[in-house]
Amino acid sequence: MVRLGLLLLIAMIGARQARAQVDPAVLAAEEARVAVVEKCVASTVAVFSPGGQGGGSGVVISPDGYALSNFHVTSACGDAMQCGMADGKLYDAVIVGLDPTGDVALIKLLGRNDFPAAELGDSDQVRVGDWCFTVGNPFLLATDYQPSVAFGVISGVHRYQYPAGTILEYADCLQSDAAINPGNSGGPMFNAQGKLIGINGRGSFEKRGRVNVGVGYAISINQIKNFLGHLKSGRIADHATLGAVVRSDADRRVVVDDILEESDAYRRGLRYGDEIIAFAGRPITTVNAFKNALGIFPRGWRVPLSFRRQGQRYDVLVRLRGVHAEIELEEMIAAEQQDPHEKMPIPKGEKPKDEPGSEPKEEQPEDQKPDDGGPGKDPVPVRMPKKKAPMPEIVKQHYEKKAGYVNYFFNELERKRVAAALTSRGNFANLGKAWAVTGKTGGAEEFRLEFSDAGAAIRLPSGELRVEWTGGMSNHLEPPGSGGLLAALALWRRMLVDGPQSFSRVQYLGTMPLADREGMFDILEATHEDVECLFYIDPQGSLAALEMFPETDVDPCELYFTDYREFAGQWLPGKIEVRFGDGYSYEFNCESYAAADAPQPEGE
Repeated sequence: MVRLGLLLLIAMIGARQARAQVDPAVLAAEEARVAVVEKCVASTVAVFSPGGQGGGSGVVISPDGYALSNFHVTSACGDAMQCGMADGKLYDAVIVGLDPTGDVALIKLLGRNDFPAAELGDSDQVRVGDWCFTVGNPFLLATDYQPSVAFGVISGVHRYQYPAGTILEYADCLQSDAAINPGNSGGPMFNAQGKLIGINGRGSFEKRGRVNVGVGYAISINQIKNFLGHLKSGRIADHATLGAVVRSDADRRVVVDDILEESDAYRRGLRYGDEIIAFAGRPITTVNAFKNALGIFPRGWRVPLSFRRQGQRYDVLVRLRGVHAEIELEEMIAAEQQDPHEKMPIPKGEKPKDEPGSEPKEEQPEDQKPDDGGPGKDPVPVRMPKKKAPMPEIVKQHYEKKAGYVNYFFNELERKRVAAALTSRGNFANLGKAWAVTGKTGGAEEFRLEFSDAGAAIRLPSGELRVEWTGGMSNHLEPPGSGGLLAALALWRRMLVDGPQSFSRVQYLGTMPLADREGMFDILEATHEDVECLFYIDPQGSLAALEMFPETDVDPCELYFTDYREFAGQWLPGKIEVRFGDGYSYEFNCESYAAADAPQPEGE
């Protein structure tokens, strides 16, 4: 015994001496790496279905509990789930929004407002050879909520994988040899600095062992950033299409093979046979590259497109169409949320099989051929029916079922937030039910604009035009060629004075960029009579732009509001720019705002 103790003492002294001889820079790097991992582990979530039907991983992205996971993970859990964190506690969570095509889900952990949150990185800066690490709950073994960590390198960037017998489409994803096994789905991929660069989702697996063979894929965090506002809206987010089909020609150029005449791309001049040379700021040299770039955007976004025809280059801004109709998305969600035993009946004479720790619907790339013969899918584990767990009371307080929404509670929450931000800029009702705005146009001509719920008028040195809103606003697109300037102004006043409740339907759409402006803007989508409007609100609560659509698949009348300052005691724009299609552009430099039936005050 004494000899054993002596040997241990000698070994400890030897280890200390060996450590003392290690380069201090190496020890410092090791300590820094351990600290980074500890911080990232704290934000990682083990996702479990209350009914025991499956689970996976996730990661908290804000202190108030918003967390990301995979759609194919949460679809097995339903509207409520339980999430274990490294602090050893289990939290109730509720579904917020879904992106079924991109395989992303947003959930919210409940019970506190100081969750440890991951810092979002920039996946466009990731390069092949960069160190990375994955954190998660492989094989659902983290019953103590302590996640597993795996280091590796980025082995590929901007990877695109075609949908393989499923709605899931992995575009622009990161490829890594860090372990991504069943159960890791929905968990985070971090860079060496501990910033979140992706959400793990797919892996290449050995056919029968269900073990990662060294190739895993993460949805890029920059793609998720594009969809994050839509996910917070409590809706089913849809991906975008250009409204055109492309192919490679004999010269390996990417050319338009077919195009919808009702698409915005067609209205902007794109035609059959045109060569696509750039999209959303990326050079396009292959069909794969085009699909990769297109796949990271939600419907409704406007992105730059460059094409060539007969040697001449054209640069335009195109509004992207949606891939699916709203009813199609709802049906797909319902199908994915069926119980596994409903999808794959147990063959007669066979015993129910279960794969301990497996995830339902874990995805494989298309080059794998699972045992059930379905390309791109693993065999779905067959489980006996289980009684659906009751929704916890705290989840009930954060959930509202409504057709067309994943969770209407969060749409109403965001709508009220944005509406409150708008009204915080002033009590616009003080200007009355009819407004008069005066000033000079961009051409230095004096103007007077009047608009209310009853009608509108514009007065210029060349004459005056008045309209009344009879027969629906879509029938009044005056002045000619403006797309409905006067109607758009009336709807602007309605939103500021009477609020969202004065429209027949208002929902929070999410966030989108705006041409010629930095950052992202909250979007309220509102319907009044027979027209639809998009209101763009900046982070300070000012209305940055309004788009009025008299009907689907036409150019809207666009109003851009800038140079905000105080008029008549209210915070209002000093400049209103009007755009319509490719040709119409008009500028109003405002000098005064007043009630239309009151004397005009001096410009401030």
